[in-house]
Amino acid sequence: MVQTRGHGSWPSPIDAALAAAHDGRPEYVGFVGDEPWWTEPRPTEAGRRALVRRRPDGTEQSVLPAPWNVRSRVIEYGGRPWAGADRPEGPLLVFVNFADQRLYAYEPEAPGAEPRPLTPVSAVGGGLRWADPRLHLDRGELWCVLEEFTGEGPTDVRRVVAAVPLDGSAAEDRTAVRELSDGTHRFVTGARLSPDGRRAAWIAWDHPRMPWDGTELLVADVTDDGTFGPARTVAGGPEESICQAEWAPDGTLLYSGDASGWWNLYRLDADLGAARPLCPREEEFGGPLWKIGLSWFKPLEAGLVAVVHGVGATALGVLDPETGEVVDTAGPWTDWSSSLAVHGTRVVGVAASPRTAPEVVELDTATGRARVIGAAHQDPVDPAYYPEPQIRTFEGPDGRSVHAHIYPPHSPTHAAPDEELPPYVVWAHGGPTSHAPLVLDLEIAYFTSRGIGVAEVNYGGSTGYGRAYRNRLREQWGVVDVEDCAAVALALAAEGTADRDRLAMRGGSAGGWTSAASLTSTDVYACGTVIYPILDLTAWGSGETHDFESQYLETLVGPLAEVPARYAERSPAEHADRLTAPFLLLQGLDDVICPPAQCERFLEQVESEGRRVPHAYIAFEGEGHGFRRAETMVRALEAELSLYAQVFRLDVPGVPTLELTK
Repeated sequence: MVQTRGHGSWPSPIDAALAAAHDGRPEYVGFVGDEPWWTEPRPTEAGRRALVRRRPDGTEQSVLPAPWNVRSRVIEYGGRPWAGADRPEGPLLVFVNFADQRLYAYEPEAPGAEPRPLTPVSAVGGGLRWADPRLHLDRGELWCVLEEFTGEGPTDVRRVVAAVPLDGSAAEDRTAVRELSDGTHRFVTGARLSPDGRRAAWIAWDHPRMPWDGTELLVADVTDDGTFGPARTVAGGPEESICQAEWAPDGTLLYSGDASGWWNLYRLDADLGAARPLCPREEEFGGPLWKIGLSWFKPLEAGLVAVVHGVGATALGVLDPETGEVVDTAGPWTDWSSSLAVHGTRVVGVAASPRTAPEVVELDTATGRARVIGAAHQDPVDPAYYPEPQIRTFEGPDGRSVHAHIYPPHSPTHAAPDEELPPYVVWAHGGPTSHAPLVLDLEIAYFTSRGIGVAEVNYGGSTGYGRAYRNRLREQWGVVDVEDCAAVALALAAEGTADRDRLAMRGGSAGGWTSAASLTSTDVYACGTVIYPILDLTAWGSGETHDFESQYLETLVGPLAEVPARYAERSPAEHADRLTAPFLLLQGLDDVICPPAQCERFLEQVESEGRRVPHAYIAFEGEGHGFRRAETMVRALEAELSLYAQVFRLDVPGVPTLELTK
């Protein structure tokens, strides 16, 4: 029997510990011989990333014990951290260990074997970092991206395509690492070797561009001694984003580029002449290159191409490059990650749906059968407590479309009185050049199962809807994102879906910026949760962040040298006096992307105003940009719920009370 209780007071089996234990997703799938391998999160093991293999008998086995943490810090967001090869004597693994960022080699089936370092440690700045390794056993080396700090500043860094010997000679001697590219470009991806071994291809770009603004696809001849000849640009440019390139088995070069306004697939023939689109559609066959080594497509041996594609939501399909036909995989999944691997007729990726968390899925293109082979979703509670999302498009200012996922309150055992409208929390995703996927998220269910609605807004600037939608945020960050989120919140209230007096705002990183900017520039929200945010544009744009995003604001806000007043005008740090809504501020103390200094200065300004705006600040030791430890996520979620309970006057049992400074 369904009981009647006020919104926010419904009992739920989805507590913060359960949500934290299921946070994150598998990444970086690959094959080692016939076996699929991948990395997956371990929140209860201090947030490390484990490397997992699927054995022939169907069991899953962790390749490395704790505390080995397979994760790269190249461009801080990282990149593909491992590669493996099958050999008669057993598999060989190379991986990046997070703690020291060294590359290691490991033979997991050799008796008594331990990981042995392949690269040295540097005491300069952020040291030496590596990503996107590719094994070339016939050459006795691996190719990867080398990120080398040359000084103590966050932008004192260079990146090149490099070759690391597998014999360990570089473990103590930096000079044993061969640099393959010339260092002309500030950012590079790993190089891909053509099937005949004569050419290498990689992607590069320079400040102030971000990779979704414009990149170049470079190709160089590979000489007999393994060095690269002069690189030449074969596609791309300042206004075309190429996010991935791969050689097909026939020696042609495939890439995903957005010259048409959408990331579509193109093919360059053997002489690298004019590019031919393989499937011209107003859909995305690519995405933002936030990490080095992401993959939205993979060529198959028979000439077909496995592709992740779609508008908003994504599907896994098999593309016939001769006809342009795409046949999609049958199954419940609505989101496929930018991680694919192929072996023979098999394709492995990571997929999720509104009813299932991310899991490793294998498609056999010979039979068309898709099945879960790893990290299989198992319902930790009755799935009747999961939210039931609605895909909606709202009208924003000037009639522009705003995409959103609406998650109404939902419980199989409780309902609110008919006359009571629910509180809603608007979630702004990070990036901001990113998007909110349509997947099961137990953090969302943590709120909806208690009677609090969630609205995930893919505001203007989000990916998945073409370049024009993405470019809406150019020089408009802090305006378009704030307006679009407010438009969704107010529309929900106007139509009688949400309580106008009980709206909240929430986001992390760039979403934390949007949350803080919304609280200081609108009166839409009764409170807000701001997580590892950007708060001071001037400081962040003039050296208070890492190299990768150090000039991101040049396009998001405008050139700092030309429009300094705009930076001050939009920064929440400059407008603490406008704050009237209670807020919760959450920050990792090891965050070098959005450093805690931004939060600390903001709080000083809030508290110096002499006004009594209720607020709380929780800083977490050992956490960087993005919380990974279970205990951190538990405390953060419970604190957030307590904030809403106090502001919205909800009866929330069993949650510690957040102490607010008043």
